[in-house]
Amino acid sequence: MSEYILVAVAWPYANGSLHLGHIAGAYLPADIFARYNRLKGNHVLMVSGSDQHGTPITLRAEQESKSPQEIASRYHKEFLQCWKELGISFDLFTTTGTDNHAEVTQDMFLELLQNGYIYKDKMLQAFCPTCQRFLADRYIEGICPYCGFPNARGDQCDGCGKPINPSELKDIRCKICSSTPRFESSEHFFLRLSALQEQLKDWVTKQKHWRNAVLSSTWKYLNEGLKDRAITRDIKWGIKIPLDGFEGKRIYVWFEAVTGYLSASKEWAKLRGNENEWQKYWRNEAKSYYFIGKDNTFFHTLVWPAMLMGYKNLNLPYDVPANEFLTIEGSKLSTSRNWAVWLPDYLQRYDADPLRYFLTSSMPENADSDFSWDKFLRCNNNELVATYGNLIHRALTFTYRNYNGAVPSPGELDEPSKSLLQLTEITLNDVNDALARCSFREALRLNMSLAQESNRYLDAQAPWKTIKNDKEIAARTMYTVICVAAVLRVTMYPFLPFSSEKLHTFLGFPGSIKDVGWRLQFPVVGQKLEQPHALFKKLDDSIVVDETSRIG
Repeated sequence: MSEYILVAVAWPYANGSLHLGHIAGAYLPADIFARYNRLKGNHVLMVSGSDQHGTPITLRAEQESKSPQEIASRYHKEFLQCWKELGISFDLFTTTGTDNHAEVTQDMFLELLQNGYIYKDKMLQAFCPTCQRFLADRYIEGICPYCGFPNARGDQCDGCGKPINPSELKDIRCKICSSTPRFESSEHFFLRLSALQEQLKDWVTKQKHWRNAVLSSTWKYLNEGLKDRAITRDIKWGIKIPLDGFEGKRIYVWFEAVTGYLSASKEWAKLRGNENEWQKYWRNEAKSYYFIGKDNTFFHTLVWPAMLMGYKNLNLPYDVPANEFLTIEGSKLSTSRNWAVWLPDYLQRYDADPLRYFLTSSMPENADSDFSWDKFLRCNNNELVATYGNLIHRALTFTYRNYNGAVPSPGELDEPSKSLLQLTEITLNDVNDALARCSFREALRLNMSLAQESNRYLDAQAPWKTIKNDKEIAARTMYTVICVAAVLRVTMYPFLPFSSEKLHTFLGFPGSIKDVGWRLQFPVVGQKLEQPHALFKKLDDSIVVDETSRIG
């Protein structure tokens, strides 16, 4: 029976280009999961969008003497192009700048206010005497009171990951002018997280299928005791508070950004001409998966669930498969130092599937992982080209050349051939199980293990020798390997969509893999093959020095 699956993906700030850390952390795993579930016949809604209202956008705008909207629009357009080229298959990638998003966020605010989960109180907010303005949290830096990290932000510490209020920082300074701000009292609205502490504990206790790191981080915050958090700020860029008397304040970005999953779902439904269709993904037996980096765990396993509990009648997250971090050449990624590999830069010179393959094979699911150009080169040449690509290329070219461009009749299968086809069916089921658990590295490893075993089978059968004396025995070998290739085109599709579609065409199947579904489908005897060519390119060793020199 088909399920309704919401794939909710972190909203990137529209203040700069995407880098490989973003892709490995949230967007690639989400796309793999969405593609897999579509093949399974499930109803999938994959949504996200550009976060236009964060202070990173206003900071960038001030640096470039442009309006925040100009910055946000520029990078939103770039994001859309990157998704297309990398094959990230959103059903809707919108922005927080739409009227729809503002309406949904304001409705969330008012409903929580009415239900007693939002209240007014005064708080100390940093005011810079030099800049003559209140400072949003990311305009503030200081020493983290928990771990001593020297450049903690006013909302969260990048050193230990803890959420912070600006007044807690030591040696506080304005990020723009380095002056020491003073704190002045200002009236704001607060989310009553403390009132939902026990309800959240009861809910988290039941999430046995979450990753250990996600559960551990969530319990750490719960055991420390949740504090109420201000959800408004004295800023002019953002969504207006839907109450009189607060015209100079805006709803704070972290509150409206998580609401974006709901607003994007509603926008998608409107665009389809059925305004209520979003409910299929938010109510009843639907499951929602939130793909994020580990630094956003707190907001997705506690804050957003708390908001949904207070709003009522909407599903809580089913899973939050947060990934750890991707380092670059052994060092922590730093956009300020340009210590990153930027996605638009990569896509100008290389194909998408090799990157998707490498990032999946080293995906930081349970621990930080590292990208280096040397590792990327070896992964592409020694695995993607030499193992998988080589299997497909030599099987199809040999068959096309020796059997009139068609799938040959195998005759009666021998034990090695039966054994390989049995392993192929087992792999289809095992990959299915791994993907359902969001174990993407394991699923890819299972696929490559089948490719390796098929190469060993092909070498042992040596059809290039047997064809000289017995064309029927060689035909049995080639039929068997082509059957393996037909299954790999399906099981590899979530990871390598572009090359999988090429393989689908080479094998003579009509339409798209998306029409096939997640099932065992062998080609029929006599099925016409398309003339094949190599699925992947071998990369020259020289790219390692060239590309590494670009970093930093």
